[in-house]
Amino acid sequence: MAKFNYRLQNILNLMVNFEEQAKQNFAERRRILTDEEERLENLTAKQEQLENYARELRTGDIDIKKIIENKYEQKYVEDEIKKQKVKVNVARKNLEAARVRMEDAVKERKIHEKLRENAFEDFVEEESAKELMEIDGLTSYVYGIKNGNSV
Repeated sequence: MAKFNYRLQNILNLMVNFEEQAKQNFAERRRILTDEEERLENLTAKQEQLENYARELRTGDIDIKKIIENKYEQKYVEDEIKKQKVKVNVARKNLEAARVRMEDAVKERKIHEKLRENAFEDFVEEESAKELMEIDGLTSYVYGIKNGNSV
């Protein structure tokens, strides 16, 4: 049997590489989103701590300087939370874009693999047809020799 040689194998290899790159990009974007969400959670926890501390400052001996410092710190953390929410949203959009690119790469690879499978099936059919023709030729030759006919 002859060797199967898929003429678009280079393209299929490229599609596999593109898919792998897209998966790595998706994983990186997922990691970035996780990091940004974690920073947001930390800022939210810090904001809660500052609010609890502000309540404590107002219940005991009132120290105006500490209350003002706490208020400024709360405002700073609040601004940081707003900025971090924007970063989280950007990271989510980037993750979604990476997911779409990854899905497209997977579809492209599957299309090319299906084309390769179809080409292989065609190759097998052609080879089977060639083998049948050879067998028919041999059978005719053997039949002709047995009956005394020369070919």
